[in-house]
Amino acid sequence: MSSRSANYEYVVSRVRHRRASLFDEDDYRKLLGMGLGGIARYMEESPYQAEINDLGARYSGVQLIEYALNQNLAREFDDLLRFSEGRLYEFVARYLRKFDAWNLKTVLRGHYSGATDEEIRENLIDAGELDPEFLDELIATADIEAAVERIEDTMFGDNIEAAFEEYEDSGLLMPLENAIDRAYYEGLFYEAKKETGPMELYQEFLQAEIDFRNVLNDLRIARSGADIDPADYFIEGGRLFSRSEIGTLVSDSDQLIDHIRDSRYEDDLESAIDALQADSDISVFERAIDEALLSYSDRLSHVYPLSVCPVLAYILAKEREVDNIRAIAHGKETGLSRATIESELVML
Repeated sequence: MSSRSANYEYVVSRVRHRRASLFDEDDYRKLLGMGLGGIARYMEESPYQAEINDLGARYSGVQLIEYALNQNLAREFDDLLRFSEGRLYEFVARYLRKFDAWNLKTVLRGHYSGATDEEIRENLIDAGELDPEFLDELIATADIEAAVERIEDTMFGDNIEAAFEEYEDSGLLMPLENAIDRAYYEGLFYEAKKETGPMELYQEFLQAEIDFRNVLNDLRIARSGADIDPADYFIEGGRLFSRSEIGTLVSDSDQLIDHIRDSRYEDDLESAIDALQADSDISVFERAIDEALLSYSDRLSHVYPLSVCPVLAYILAKEREVDNIRAIAHGKETGLSRATIESELVML
């Protein structure tokens, strides 16, 4: 593929400028010392200014922060698509379908937990390809079965239809959520593996994300004790596991950890593995995995700077910023200690 069909230099320049404006550890330390009103005021003096000003008359507290974060994320990624041309636009648009997956899972979780329509809508991120009208219809469905029937008309349909029976048998959302993730990642990688030359780095980026997703899925299954065949949750496209070896590794946590430690991600996942062995709370490992993926994506960005990799790395970094601010705000609202909130943040 020729890079002449895409405006990499221009978009990467814009992305690097925006990356420099993301919150850093000093910003997070300041937010940790503030109340909800102070956090909103701090955001008003940052790239979130437009959203805070626009929403401030209608919302306050956590709701204001939540809506501002989601609207800003959608605006940032709309800008990326507007900046991008040719093949770069195609790559970015496909990758941003991850927010379609996020929104579908958010609606299903809302139905599962009995959340109100407004509570579900509050957590949607308008950065994918699914129309807001479709998502409103999905929220308005009577139950999970009706929602799944609507999702069957999307690119996620074949996978989620097959998973619905397992959901009915188990009563767990995991089969439906995993079906959505598999449809997204496997569809994305199917297109990416057609690329050659420098764009093979795009494949490597996606393979790492798929590998890390499989690691988390396998550990969740291993820790759940549920009678689940891990091969059914395997996402094709990575290089860390094969479907045939998943069952053996999941049944032996120590062997799974050794397999990860001896892999090509040994350096990237060293702190994650140490965290897992030191703490039985899998959420600690999840945050370490997120940090490892950020670090890995940054390294790929520097290997070939005029490619889609810096753009995807920025998307990940922006997601983490939003997640961090959200964690601080919700932690403040629920009265968590500063140390507890800080332990939930993901930073390079």
